[in-house]
Amino acid sequence: MSTIVNIAAYKYVALDALEERRVALKQLTSELQLKGTILLSSEGINLFLAGERQSIDAFLVSLRASSLALEDLKVKESITDYQPFRRLLVKLKREIVPVGKEGRLEIETEQGKKQVEPIVNASPKLPPIELKRWLDEGREIALLDTRNDYETDLGTFEGAIDLRLKNFRQFPEAAAALPDEVKKNPVVMFCTGGIRCEKIGPYMKGLGFENIYQLEGGILKYFEECQQSHYQGDCFVFDQRVAVNPTLAPSETYECFACRHALTIQDIESPFYVVNESCPYCFQESATKRQSRQKRVSEIAKEQRGCCAYENRRWVSIPQQQAGRSILDALCEAFPGYGVETWSRDIARGMVQSPKHGFAPVDVNWIAGEGERFLHIMTDYVERPVSDHIEIIHEDRALVVVNKGAPLPVHPSGRFNKNTLLSILLEAYAPEKLRPCHRLDMNTTGLVVFARQQKYAIQLQKQFTSGAVSKKYIVEVEGIPSWTEYVCELPIENETLANGGRRIGAKGQPTKTIFQLVGVQHGNAVLEATLVTGRTHQIRLHCAALGYPVVNDPLYITGGSSRELPDNDRASQSMGLHAWKIALQHPLTNQYIEWTAPKVG
Repeated sequence: MSTIVNIAAYKYVALDALEERRVALKQLTSELQLKGTILLSSEGINLFLAGERQSIDAFLVSLRASSLALEDLKVKESITDYQPFRRLLVKLKREIVPVGKEGRLEIETEQGKKQVEPIVNASPKLPPIELKRWLDEGREIALLDTRNDYETDLGTFEGAIDLRLKNFRQFPEAAAALPDEVKKNPVVMFCTGGIRCEKIGPYMKGLGFENIYQLEGGILKYFEECQQSHYQGDCFVFDQRVAVNPTLAPSETYECFACRHALTIQDIESPFYVVNESCPYCFQESATKRQSRQKRVSEIAKEQRGCCAYENRRWVSIPQQQAGRSILDALCEAFPGYGVETWSRDIARGMVQSPKHGFAPVDVNWIAGEGERFLHIMTDYVERPVSDHIEIIHEDRALVVVNKGAPLPVHPSGRFNKNTLLSILLEAYAPEKLRPCHRLDMNTTGLVVFARQQKYAIQLQKQFTSGAVSKKYIVEVEGIPSWTEYVCELPIENETLANGGRRIGAKGQPTKTIFQLVGVQHGNAVLEATLVTGRTHQIRLHCAALGYPVVNDPLYITGGSSRELPDNDRASQSMGLHAWKIALQHPLTNQYIEWTAPKVG
């Protein structure tokens, strides 16, 4: 497997003899078989290139030697197993980042148009580690995203100001229109690699900002030094990778030439993808296809594709709490269901690989970093059968809400990949990439909400995390309680047990479940449970701890303790737990909307 080095670099510096430089760089990059884009201007250079390591190194030696002004050119690197650029371009530009007519900024004010003059050293650079420290401390700062809307939709810092720009030329006026209270407080602006912030930096005080910083090296440098802390989603990059995650690994997406929507390889193979014209997202979908969606979902679910032996290639990421551990210990703690013997075997066979190091196999002593991603390859993999009941309850351009049967995992993890709700929906909705906004246990039936774009997923996940979403369950429990209403606030520990469960503990996270007795069936009580908090296995743990475990629960038993291993027979069936009602604020209309669904088999 070949390893391709991707570099990005820029420098604002006075350059002359631009045509001669263009010809020389075009010849050099062609001889070295590099692809990408180099922009040259009298104000500096901006480049994105990719190629073999030897060629990249030779290019940088030559470029730095071509001018004293470029000797200290700083470069950001990442690695892919493919060439992310289609061709090579070396272009002359008036500005490497256009901000206005001939570099002059004008903004609209109440008194008419105002020309903004640059101010030297207006925005000092803030190192990524320092920004992380400020955010960890909860400092009163504003984060200002200077990128375009199609970039911010893929990801941004938590709580960042998104100006919804269509192009960077709109930034000065949009930033100037921000409230005075924002401009008077510390503001940290950021972009992909720093080039846009460095261009606009000298003008920021003229736009009204009194205490402005720029993130040194941009998001890519922050990812390199701080990984995923305080950042949600991926970062858009201007090549075929389209986006990278906080480990700087490609997100396996592309972009539409027309609408700039992020695309997968399957999207590009779609008949609706036409170069420079359309993609499956901007092509008008037919009514017939919309009407047949349910039929397609049911057909795929009945195929049980995971039950046929296949090579399962999955990505595993290291959570923050396992960072700094050996790869074996980190994987065993993060994914306990797979087992230490199996992880040891797969690492020894070279089936756990690092994309940051050219997909080289790791050994058991590899020290895992926070958010670091690894490829895990499992051969001759066979999954257990799952429920094929998936009913589409609601669908609009932002959301899809389904009522699922059980057992059926929501997303690929542990023992399931193809036989999961998400995998089935991704196939049925291709080329769209639905994103689950929350989760249900595989043995729980009921409502699951999916977002159709990353920006909607971020909005909805914030609602779920903050407790703004109303969730009610119907629960069948063993026995009949003496009470008709009970509020349970037993704390649940964060630690995941070896069997995949959790436990009640005095030092655990605060919880709250409101139970109401609504009936009796088959000698068991039927409860309505309202989740005020949303801890893992909360209803199941609370019911068991109160002496009334959920019917057919494969893990938790009376008293709140758990089996050493999940009961396999119970795990192959549905529990007496059904997510029957969910209500949230719609990300498009901001209206509170509610869905209900009957229990399914």
